[in-house]
Amino acid sequence: MAHKYFTLKEVTLNNNCPECYSNEGLELTFKQRFIGNSFYKAITEDTINQMQCNTCNTDIFPVRWTNDIEQVVAYQKRAATPKPKSFKLKKLAWAFIIVDAILLIMVILFVAGVLKF
Repeated sequence: MAHKYFTLKEVTLNNNCPECYSNEGLELTFKQRFIGNSFYKAITEDTINQMQCNTCNTDIFPVRWTNDIEQVVAYQKRAATPKPKSFKLKKLAWAFIIVDAILLIMVILFVAGVLKF
């Protein structure tokens, strides 16, 4: 299953790109992971950051960061507040739970002798 992320914050940086040395194209994006399927959707505490230069269209990985870029990323990471962890059941999950509860009650009543078929 591929990880799904939504964008928390996008920041344009004034630092020089380590690839093309332009100081107008760096963009830092913070993303937070969410999980979703037929039964539930949840937001996790996992966050990632990605940096890319829009001038040379290059992804800038942490290995290529200068000390200045690292300081700016650390500051922006503290400024980006992630959404709180959450968990929400979808309608299909609620229907599944209700049907299971009804079946369990029927089995208990049948074993107890209250319900006869």
